[in-house]
Amino acid sequence: MAWWFAIVVVLAAGDRADAAPCWFPPVIGTVTDPYREPPCPWCAGNRGLDYRVGGDVVVRAAASGRVEFVGAVAGVRYVVVRLTNGWRHTYGQLVSSTKQRGEVVLVGAPIGRASRSFFFGLRIGDDYADPARFIGERRGRPRLVALDGTPERRAPPARPRCRPSDERRDRMGSVRSSVSVGVGLR
Repeated sequence: MAWWFAIVVVLAAGDRADAAPCWFPPVIGTVTDPYREPPCPWCAGNRGLDYRVGGDVVVRAAASGRVEFVGAVAGVRYVVVRLTNGWRHTYGQLVSSTKQRGEVVLVGAPIGRASRSFFFGLRIGDDYADPARFIGERRGRPRLVALDGTPERRAPPARPRCRPSDERRDRMGSVRSSVSVGVGLR
């Protein structure tokens, strides 16, 4: 009887492990050039999302992780953050950043500043992936307000709202197989 319980616990843990993430958008802006997978490793495409943003906009971490790279590539400033699951977020076209390699970054923390344009990319292993499918909309959370004169409490923090995880997981295509956690029973 106890072995049945162990199987149920292991299978339930497997379902959570391959659930699609839901991140806050790194900036408030308009996507001007969506992800376009290049037909070959050296071919043209867009390996992330290009945003049009206002002047001097704060770029915030979409998820928590550790800074893996900070620097300029071909004159463009980038910060790369490795998430706890091994995926990497690329924050590009930054005008400034105070982050340092090895620094821990929490979700929502400032990564840097952008002006007019911003790039956000995702790498799963060595493959580029479309980050748009994991970005939710920032939604406030409902709360009750006392009408009897009791002092107001602060509203709970906003959280991202994404499509149902089954829908996002199905749209992940080949990415799903490379990030799923398989459970084998012997």
